[in-house]
Amino acid sequence: MNAFTSNASTTADQADGLRRLFAGQQVQIVPVVANPHVDMAAVMLERLSLAFAELGAHALVLDAADSSPLPNELVDMDLPSCIERLGDSVSYLAARGLPRRHVNSRGSSEAWLAAVEQAAPFAHVIIVHAEARDLCRLLGAREVCPILMAGLESVSLTEAYAAMKLLSQRLGLMAFDLLVGMASRPRRAERVADRLSSCADNFLAAAMRNWAAVDRDIALNKPASPELSQLAEDQLTGLAAPSSFAPSPALAGQGASLSLD
Repeated sequence: MNAFTSNASTTADQADGLRRLFAGQQVQIVPVVANPHVDMAAVMLERLSLAFAELGAHALVLDAADSSPLPNELVDMDLPSCIERLGDSVSYLAARGLPRRHVNSRGSSEAWLAAVEQAAPFAHVIIVHAEARDLCRLLGAREVCPILMAGLESVSLTEAYAAMKLLSQRLGLMAFDLLVGMASRPRRAERVADRLSSCADNFLAAAMRNWAAVDRDIALNKPASPELSQLAEDQLTGLAAPSSFAPSPALAGQGASLSLD
């Protein structure tokens, strides 16, 4: 991952205001739900990290998904030394399997996530990329708004919905954000977001708060889209804002199927 600095004066003003807002506050945990049917998860995590960087925050990516790299062999003895600094604003910790390795007698790994927070005092936000079942072990009673991942295929949409259902049932989380990975197909990405939002509302009474498309064809040194910037800002400040996303009228009431056809 390579951090970059936006040249826009409005972004600089916004970042300065946010730095004052979260100065001295506890690090913000941002759960990102891994989806095995999304083939550009790394790109999506990178774009999200850079969106936080544009807002003046240092992001630590805690990569605990089943598809992530294995952790350093010293991770249980010297956790801070295993955190890789990728730039001024982004760090990375390979953590595959660690949430399950560090469960207590009640099946919780909240204490291990707290240890990661202590090992990274420089981080304003920790992006926790993991499967929904591991996020349930890590998050406990934290008030968070998980970010779902989806692609343009129906199977990834079904996986995202299943993850949302698990998190809502086990943790009582009822508000979600969404990243849709694509390659220059914004209208289809919007259909994915519409469908998932409709199903969340109809079947789970859950709300889709924000969504943003991540286009793999756009260079990483380009500023984040307005939608991704808004999503990152709401995550960073921990705002429980009303949903800014409404499904297209044509899809209203059509939550009975996750098919995009």
